[in-house]
Amino acid sequence: MERILALYHLQADSADIEARAQALACEQSIEMPLSAVTDPKVRAEVVASIEGIAQLAPHLFAVQLGIATATTGGEAGQLMNMLFGNCSLQEDVRLIDVTFPEAYLGCFPGPRFGLAGIRQRVEVPTRALTMTALKPQGLAASALAALAADFALAGIDIIKDDHGIANQTYAPFAARVQACQAAVRRANLATGGHTVYAPSLSGGPRQLAEQLKIVREEGVGMVLLCPLLAGIPVLAELAQDLDCPILAHPALAGAARIAPPLLLGKLFRLFGADATIFPNYGGRFAYSRETCEAVAANARAPWGQLPAIAPVPAGGMNIDRVAEMLAVYGPDTILLIGGALLAAGPALPARSREFVAAVAEHLPLGSPS
Repeated sequence: MERILALYHLQADSADIEARAQALACEQSIEMPLSAVTDPKVRAEVVASIEGIAQLAPHLFAVQLGIATATTGGEAGQLMNMLFGNCSLQEDVRLIDVTFPEAYLGCFPGPRFGLAGIRQRVEVPTRALTMTALKPQGLAASALAALAADFALAGIDIIKDDHGIANQTYAPFAARVQACQAAVRRANLATGGHTVYAPSLSGGPRQLAEQLKIVREEGVGMVLLCPLLAGIPVLAELAQDLDCPILAHPALAGAARIAPPLLLGKLFRLFGADATIFPNYGGRFAYSRETCEAVAANARAPWGQLPAIAPVPAGGMNIDRVAEMLAVYGPDTILLIGGALLAAGPALPARSREFVAAVAEHLPLGSPS
């Protein structure tokens, strides 16, 4: 039986590590003591195998388990359950990386559009893309639409809702999407641009169904989804059914004890995100440059038949860092600057144009100007 190789970091004493690794293997496969399993097929094929144990530091070990692919049912939520369901409740364990058999990747269609599809949608073939956010929540739909118009007239490629904007009474989803999409459409007609608006999806199945109906009716060009709030299976199903790219937001990811390069760069990609937002180093979050580069690498590295997706470094970024970020991440990136543009007040349109110009200055060699 094919196995998924899952790598964990486990805190334990040297004398206890083998028993602790075996307990982890049982917890993540059969949830019972191995001694209680009498069926030889279950013992041989279903119980997770210990593929390796290596000491990293005093009381810290890397443990690799082999998890039978059949136990996941080829379903996104059950895969996450088998990788880190029960053991996420144990404070001494962290999920670091996962290697899948190539045939198993076919269980998940992955991104429907990917980086290439986003580039096609906004008609930007080579340079880095620009993105900003509508905020703060509390504004009326008309005020958010006015902001969207300013950003679109400035030439920003993607305008997303702030992830905290949902279906609140002061800017209900239907009114907000209709107003913002219309504002962006008028701006594109005025400038000849191709800016897209990405509203934030939220709520349970009934509310999501209503929101997706509005997205389709309004011709929305992208959506924002928080997979750990809406549910990983929701992302996987939307990736198959929705005719526009999905921008994944990392809200709640810090509570998971899953290494960000794996969760945000690899798993979100596997389950169908076309772009993945992550906290950039040097901003208001604590990610290191090494972690951020690893997220971006996992988003774009060749991986079976899955298309590359766009890394989106964000969180307290400003125009002064555009050159630095492009030097680190390269042009196959979406730069997200939100609050630093909004802080410009009446100068927001001019500041937004500066952002667009700063990115345009760093065209890849040989690109059309």
